[in-house]
Amino acid sequence: MTNNQDLFDLFHRKLREMWFAEKKIHTSLRKMANAAQSDALRAAFRKHEVETQHQIARLGTVFGLIDRTAKEEVSIALSALLDECMEAAVRFKNSSALDAALIAGAQAVEHHEIAFYGTLKAWADQLGMKEAAGLLDETLSEEKDTDQALTQLAEDIANPKAKKDHAKKDDDEPSRRGHRAPTAA
Repeated sequence: MTNNQDLFDLFHRKLREMWFAEKKIHTSLRKMANAAQSDALRAAFRKHEVETQHQIARLGTVFGLIDRTAKEEVSIALSALLDECMEAAVRFKNSSALDAALIAGAQAVEHHEIAFYGTLKAWADQLGMKEAAGLLDETLSEEKDTDQALTQLAEDIANPKAKKDHAKKDDDEPSRRGHRAPTAA
């Protein structure tokens, strides 16, 4: 038996997954912003929350261009990445490593989006859908910019803070550095 699905069907299915993903990300970004300790990270999450609203609208336009109704298809991978990120927010709450954990989770999500938008853009190009490809490329560019901004925040703020507090902990706990307390002979 032959399966009559083609590249367009695959494109449409993955577009539906991104529709689901962006809506779920939009909801999660507010929670991540509220959990963040640094004002800079909180602002970055809020900025991306607004961008995500525009990305959802862009996806809606792409659905219109291909004459399909915007409809969700669950992305198991994206759901798992967001769950892991939110778990880290709980696990590292009140920790100097909280922002580093949030950034790591957010970057995993961004890398997933970058991969998907790059693929969707390439498929739109292959299918001759120039306008759709342009819209997808615009979102791809925003996702890459967000990833770079998160990297900068990690390097400049979150990671040094977590490391500094780790160094303080090492000073307070010599056994953490591999030193053992002297024993009586």
